[in-house]
Amino acid sequence: MFVTGELKKIERKIFNGKRLSRAEGEYLFNCNELTWLGAMADYVRKKICGYSVYYNVNCHVNLTNICVSRCKFCAFGRDADNRGAYAMTIDDAVKLVEEARKDPNLSGLHIVSGLHPTWTFEKYLSFVETLHEKFPQLHIKGFTGVEIQHFADISGLSVKEVLIRLKAAGLETIAGGGAEILTDRVRNELCPKKATAAQWLNVARTAHGLGIKTNASMLYGHIETLEERVDHLIKLRELQDETGGFQTFIPFPFLPKNTALENKIRQTSMWDDLRTIAISRLMLDNFTNIKAYWVMLTVPVAQIALNFGANDIDGTVHRENILHDAGATSPRSLTEDEIMK
Repeated sequence: MFVTGELKKIERKIFNGKRLSRAEGEYLFNCNELTWLGAMADYVRKKICGYSVYYNVNCHVNLTNICVSRCKFCAFGRDADNRGAYAMTIDDAVKLVEEARKDPNLSGLHIVSGLHPTWTFEKYLSFVETLHEKFPQLHIKGFTGVEIQHFADISGLSVKEVLIRLKAAGLETIAGGGAEILTDRVRNELCPKKATAAQWLNVARTAHGLGIKTNASMLYGHIETLEERVDHLIKLRELQDETGGFQTFIPFPFLPKNTALENKIRQTSMWDDLRTIAISRLMLDNFTNIKAYWVMLTVPVAQIALNFGANDIDGTVHRENILHDAGATSPRSLTEDEIMK
């Protein structure tokens, strides 16, 4: 594909393996050459990870939707007396996993929840301990940086102490959610009652220091500017340079239905989703895996995204609640056969 000017300069840098600057990232977000972006991201994806596309056979375990944060972009969180509020018992969680184990290839659990106003850290810890004890063969990916910070706040322990105890209980990796946009302006407006940008990054840094791999995400398409998207990517890139502890980056398009922003913000377009995935691949040159999360993107867009820099499509999920509360139209689960078609 023939391009000129600034795009030609960026193309040369990409082909020569040179890192893109903040200014170049911002230029790409204002670029309308979507096909070129896809071609560049696909080139880098093949260079970094070849032709393999990853998925896993997993089960989401959302322990509770009762949450003190009540973020403006969230449709999942409830007050305890709200309709639809729930809090699992340990038996509930075990039953859910037993149901998911009907698939003999089940390999992992994804545990994320609300910040319950009365649950102690010990309560959350007991879920991990019990699930690890009953299902030792399953990889437990649990909690976000926001939840880890919350556990430290309510327990009086340091983030490091919380992570050490979770790891001893059976936690193997940490989920990537809660990063949203890593700028104080956005977080003060949308989610002032939960971890700051600095705290989220500190949880990831501390986990990496303990040998716990984590994921990273970006929730885009709400009140953030394009410049703030780039700033977010650069902060993740810098931390990855420092620690090398991030496994996968997941860009999440904001789903406004049933949130406080429903009547103010329109859902992102497929073009913005593909552009954001492609630029993420180009800017995050030290990340191996970029995920096209089919639950939020829909399956057809996630399939296209595999030609726009993504090499991971998440997994079977088994039962997803958080994003369907926000209007996700994708299935709540997929079979392996459906993923591999």
